[in-house]
Amino acid sequence: MFKNKKFARYSIIFMILGVIYMFFYSGLQNDHINILQPYLKSTYGWTDLQITNPVTYGSIVVIVFYLLCGTAFVKFGVRKFMVPCMIVLGLACIGLALAGDNYIVYAISLFVVRVLVVPLQMGGFMLCANWFIKYRGRVMGVITAGSPLFSVVGINVLTRLANSVGIRSSYIVIGIIICLIAVLTAVFMKDKPEDAGLYPDGSDTPPVSEGAEESEDVTFKEIITDKRAWQLIISYGILQFVINAMMAYMAVRYISLSTENDIPNLFVSKAIVYLSIGAILGIPMSYVLGWIDDKLGSMKASLILNILFLFAVVPLAIMPKGGNTVLMLIWAFGVACMTGGLPTMHPCVTSYVYGRKKYQAANRWIMTIQAIPFAFSVAYMAAMNQIGKLTEAYYGLLILLAISFITILTMLKIPDANEADRDYIKENKTSSYQA
Repeated sequence: MFKNKKFARYSIIFMILGVIYMFFYSGLQNDHINILQPYLKSTYGWTDLQITNPVTYGSIVVIVFYLLCGTAFVKFGVRKFMVPCMIVLGLACIGLALAGDNYIVYAISLFVVRVLVVPLQMGGFMLCANWFIKYRGRVMGVITAGSPLFSVVGINVLTRLANSVGIRSSYIVIGIIICLIAVLTAVFMKDKPEDAGLYPDGSDTPPVSEGAEESEDVTFKEIITDKRAWQLIISYGILQFVINAMMAYMAVRYISLSTENDIPNLFVSKAIVYLSIGAILGIPMSYVLGWIDDKLGSMKASLILNILFLFAVVPLAIMPKGGNTVLMLIWAFGVACMTGGLPTMHPCVTSYVYGRKKYQAANRWIMTIQAIPFAFSVAYMAAMNQIGKLTEAYYGLLILLAISFITILTMLKIPDANEADRDYIKENKTSSYQA
C-alpha cells in the first residue's frame, strides 16, 4: 500500500490519528473510572452506583446513538459527523474537570463523555473499512493498539497527573487534546480513497469483489432475518460486555484484594506495574490478530481472540488476597490482548461478512442491538460488588465466554464478502466464492 505515495501519506496520517481515536475511546469509555472511582469515593463519599450511574445511563442512550451515528456516517460522511462530536466530547472532559463536588455537572459531563466516545470508535472503524481491504486487518491492528496503550500508559499517566496536578488539570488537558485531534481530522482526512482520487489499499484499479451497481444499504429487516447477523450480535456482543465489565472494575477488584501491607492499595502498588509489563507483551497481539485476519480469515482470528479473553478473566476470578505474581502477569497480558484484539476484530469480522460497501450500513444495526446488554455491564459489576459477590461476577463472565466461543464455531463456514481482494494463504485450493 506504500507503493502509491499519495495513498501512503493518507495511510500514515490515518494510522496515527486512528491510534489516538482508540486511545481516547478506550480510556474515556470506562477505563478512566478506575481513576475517578477511588478519588470520588474518598473525596466526596459517593457510592459505587452514584459514580457509575451516568455511565450506565449513557450506555443505555448509546443503544440508540449507535444507530444514529452509523446512519449519519452513511448519509453525511464520517468527518461531517465525527468532528463536531469530538469537539463536544472535549468540552465534556473539561466539564468533568470543573465539576468538583457538583454532582449534577459531574453526571452530565460523564454522561456526554460516555455517549460521544462512540464516534471515535465507529468513525475510526469506518475509515479503515473504507480505505483498506487487502490490508484491513493489519491496519486495524495498528490503530487498535491505542486501546491497550491507554490501559497501561493512559491509566499510569492519568494516575500520576491526578496525584501531581490534580484531577481538574488532567481532564482539561485531555479535553484540549481531543479538540485538536478533531481539527486535524477535518483538515487531513478523507472519508473514502475515492474522494482523493484513489482506490483501497493504494491499488490502481477498483476492488474486483465489488459490483459497480451494488447497493450499500442494509435494512433492519434484513439484519433481523439474517442468521449471520445474529451470530455476530451474540458472539461479539458477549465479548463487548465482558471487556466493558472487566475494564470498569479492574481497580476496584484489586483494591478489594488489598492487604494491610499494600499501601495505598494493591492496584497502585502492584497491579499497574504488572499491567505495564503485560502491555509490552500484549500490545503486539493487536497487530498479530490483524495479520491472522488478513491471512487466515476473521473467524479463525475470532476464535483466538475469545481464548485470549480467558487470560484476563480467569486470573481475576481466582486471584488471592495480596495478589499473585504469576496470575497478575497472565492477567496483564490478557488485558492487553483483550483491549487491543476486540477493537481490531469487531470491524474486521463485520466487514468479512458484509463487505466494504455494506459494512457501516450493517454495523449500525448490529452495534445498536449489541449495545442493549452492553449498557448494563458496568451496572452488573457494581451490583455484584455491592452485595459482596465480585468474585462470582467473574465466573459469570466465564460462562458468557463459553457461549461466545461456541457461537463463533458455528460461523466458520461463512464466506468473506471481499475474498477476491484479500491475500489468504491457500494450500492447493482456489476460492469457492466468486466476486
